[in-house]
Amino acid sequence: MKYISLTIVALYLGIIASFAQAVKKDSVPYEKRKLKFEQADLVNSYYNQDGNNSAVTGGIGTEKLTDLSNTFDLKLSRYGKTGLKHTYDFEIGIDTYTSASSDNIDPNTVSSPSYSDVRVYPSLSWNIANEQKGSSIGFNVSSSAEYDYTSFGGGINFSKSSKDKNTDFSIKLQAFFDTWKVILPIELRPDNFGSGGYLQNDRAPRNSFSAAFSLSQVFNKAFQGLIMVEPSYQQGLLATRYQRVYFSNGFSRAEFLPSNRVKLPIGARLNYFLGDNLVFRSFFRYYTDNWGINSQTAELETSVKITPFASISPFYRYYQQTASDYFAGYQQHSFSQEFYSSDYDLSKFHSDYFGAGIRFAPPAGVFGVSRLSMLELRYGHYNRSNGLNSNIISLNLRFK
Repeated sequence: MKYISLTIVALYLGIIASFAQAVKKDSVPYEKRKLKFEQADLVNSYYNQDGNNSAVTGGIGTEKLTDLSNTFDLKLSRYGKTGLKHTYDFEIGIDTYTSASSDNIDPNTVSSPSYSDVRVYPSLSWNIANEQKGSSIGFNVSSSAEYDYTSFGGGINFSKSSKDKNTDFSIKLQAFFDTWKVILPIELRPDNFGSGGYLQNDRAPRNSFSAAFSLSQVFNKAFQGLIMVEPSYQQGLLATRYQRVYFSNGFSRAEFLPSNRVKLPIGARLNYFLGDNLVFRSFFRYYTDNWGINSQTAELETSVKITPFASISPFYRYYQQTASDYFAGYQQHSFSQEFYSSDYDLSKFHSDYFGAGIRFAPPAGVFGVSRLSMLELRYGHYNRSNGLNSNIISLNLRFK
């Protein structure tokens, strides 16, 4: 993983260096149509979790997991002949994770493919903005691949600002087309299953479609607000078939869930600027779906300027949800039920997530490196009422 991180850094700096040499700040109109380097971000994060409600082993057992993530994002822009601004955003992410619970799909193996994996997920977006009219339209494509899962996505977005720039409306439509290798727990596999734990050439589909509508308003220079509605629909194989369910009669089966799901989150953000040194950011969300889950989220983040070029941002988030109609714990399901899961993500619980970030953005560049415009370090700790806990630390380096 160290080699992967260093490779991304080397690629990252090489691209920045090439644009630094090739892009000129000319005032000639036709020169402005050349690509301009806007910014690039390199984000590295480390995540670990532990708990004792693994869905792979029927709602009991270890949930230990670690994930090391590296994301590189490059943004370029140019002005076309008609004066429209074209912005291109390329992002690639590489996650490397280990999961003790996933390795229990076949506990007789040691370090099987399910124990550790690498996920690669590139994406590309193109946005066209009419800065005079305050409108823009954009398109994006993405993909993701790992051992048993592939995904391809695409979307379109549109935004419009009012004449006074105080009101913004945006809409985003997105679709993802995924396929799974249908892996079953070792003791539940029929004789025709392959050595990898799945049927050869058997890839189950799962399609997801979502929309996002948002309306933001600047009430005055100290107070801003935003409301959002983000409905989505999924259809296909929504159950994770290598997750076991143990019934009250002692029998076990692979998780089985409905083949469609409708989700409806409704949220609001409120930001208040108390002078130049203190910002309060709040977020509220209500969520419901047709699997019986209802949830509420409340989050508050405060950004405090320590110096003109450094700030600290403590945050806290509270979340609670009801249980899905299809959830029950270990040996609590009736064998006559049509749908069943012992995945505690579908259970009733509440959680707390808190931490802080520190951000440096000196005008001469971080550590005197002029192109390194920002460094941000964040840490968060998560506690769930059923015992799951996790920690995440991330580092963001921004070049301009």
